[in-house]
Amino acid sequence: MPHAVAAPGKMLLSANDHTLIMIDFQSQMSFATKSIDAVNLRNNAALVAHAAAGFGVSTILTTVAEKSFSGPMFSEIAAAFPGQPMLDRTSMNTWEDAAVIARVNEIGKGRIVLAGLWTSVCIVGPALSALDQGFEVYVIADACGDVSGEAHERAMERMVQAGARPMTALQYLLELQRDWARAETYELTTGIAKTFGGAYGLGIIYAKTMFGASEGH
Repeated sequence: MPHAVAAPGKMLLSANDHTLIMIDFQSQMSFATKSIDAVNLRNNAALVAHAAAGFGVSTILTTVAEKSFSGPMFSEIAAAFPGQPMLDRTSMNTWEDAAVIARVNEIGKGRIVLAGLWTSVCIVGPALSALDQGFEVYVIADACGDVSGEAHERAMERMVQAGARPMTALQYLLELQRDWARAETYELTTGIAKTFGGAYGLGIIYAKTMFGASEGH
């Protein structure tokens, strides 16, 4: 019989064990995105970006044809990483871009977390390529989008069948925190949730305002 231990499972993410790659969160890509509305997409992408920045996650920001076609990265993401360069590509598959791969190797972590547009092209490409090269891959499903719900869902199924692990934006934030008693990141986590966490964030605002609630006590 297994013996239970009060310790996190090895498949859970922590801030120092993965590289987050945020891909093609750009105006031109979002115009045709129909699987998620633009407000939710921007909100979820911002939540992921601010969580990663706050917890010090190694993060790569990459765009495709920024100046000639697709436009700049969402301002919410750029604001979370002030001064960080955007690695601009010509390839639809981020994993075929030499500059991105050089940065992945420089960071040197075996887990890759992906979010971006579109799920069936610019997320499937690096997900399947990284898996093929022995990396563990996680995909933040609600911080991705595609030209239709069908396109997004089939892409997610294809990646999961290949071994990728799906998750959500709020799940990503809370998995990095994981224990409300971690005082050093408590205000960071609840602050991000209050700003970008939708109804959950409103609940935190209400609880703290009405009766001074604190999850860690």
